[in-house]
Amino acid sequence: MRLIACALAFGAMLAPAGGATVPAAAPDAMIAIIVGKQHSGKQIRIGDLALIFRRKQLFWKDGTKVNPVNLPATDALRQVFSRSVLGASPEDLEKYWNDMYFHGVSPPFVLASEEAVLRFVTQTPGAIGYVSYCNVDARARVLLIVSHAGVTSREVARAHCDR
Repeated sequence: MRLIACALAFGAMLAPAGGATVPAAAPDAMIAIIVGKQHSGKQIRIGDLALIFRRKQLFWKDGTKVNPVNLPATDALRQVFSRSVLGASPEDLEKYWNDMYFHGVSPPFVLASEEAVLRFVTQTPGAIGYVSYCNVDARARVLLIVSHAGVTSREVARAHCDR
């Protein structure tokens, strides 16, 4: 419970000041699945990613607890991520999370912005999250690139940023 309170406080701390809005992602956004530089895993499959974000895979192969983080349900990037990886919208997953709650399983933390996700992932052991590919910087390591059409290569994602 303490970890959840810390994550919520951390997310609130990183929320845009003065009610500023975060720019919406394009429906064709390239999503970078990111971890901190310290993460030893080399690759991840989209099926593993779905297990992680549905909280069915709780540990990495090295035994570290997995800490997935989401953007708010209304964020366009979250909408694309949920449909592409989990096969449903965040709203459609509400019943799933209500059922899981009664089994003692909480949904991934929700952070207010892509910057908050970048900070959390790079500062929290075992954390995994997603941001727009064009917003990834040297703090994070990209495990996988996903679009609304499925898994994508880095070359396609780079071209997307050049528009």
